Amino acid sequence: MLTEHEIESMMTTSLSGSHYVVHFQPQYSHSTKMLIGAEALVRWQHPERGLISPGLFIPIFEKNGFITKLDFYVFRKVCAFLRSCIDKKLPLVPIAVNFSRHDIFEPNFVERLEAIRLEYDIPVRCIRLEITESAIAGETARINTVIEKLHDHGYIVEMDDFGSGYSSLNVLKDIDLDILKIDMKFLSKEVHSNRGGMILSSVIRMARWLQMP
Repeated sequence: MLTEHEIESMMTTSLSGSHYVVHFQPQYSHSTKMLIGAEALVRWQHPERGLISPGLFIPIFEKNGFITKLDFYVFRKVCAFLRSCIDKKLPLVPIAVNFSRHDIFEPNFVERLEAIRLEYDIPVRCIRLEITESAIAGETARINTVIEKLHDHGYIVEMDDFGSGYSSLNVLKDIDLDILKIDMKFLSKEVHSNRGGMILSSVIRMARWLQMP
């Protein structure tokens, strides 16, 4: 059992020691069965403590602010991976990188992203930025300002865990998002009926209507 104090005492040295490992979760098209993207997931592989669950360390890092350093570390790792693929002339798919509420409201958030992307010379189409529904609670104007700047640079912005909170319809109405990722818990209790499918179809229709000119 690791305490919060123990995790905090190890977090910085683990960053410099590259103990945080990035895994890529593939994303497939349901209709074509083709690989169309991936999501970058961070795992903490400590040399002495072994694999530490993200469910344990992520909430602590969000609480103490270290999450911003970790998220930008992951973003740099993703850019380095994409650069390697480009140099080897391998086929590319977009990779989504998660960013927390702490990151998004940093004064120079977009500028820091761009500096890293340009350093590795990665086409912006190869990277997608992902935020959770909870990250925008009560901050519609601020988040739209950030998303507008990201769109100006050509980024696609995804909403993760859509449907997990109570503001989903307001999110559709007020936030200029490109991709919605439905929270799996949204459907988990509906496996024995068609109610979940009906709601999901309705959400998809509403999202498409909002994209119409």
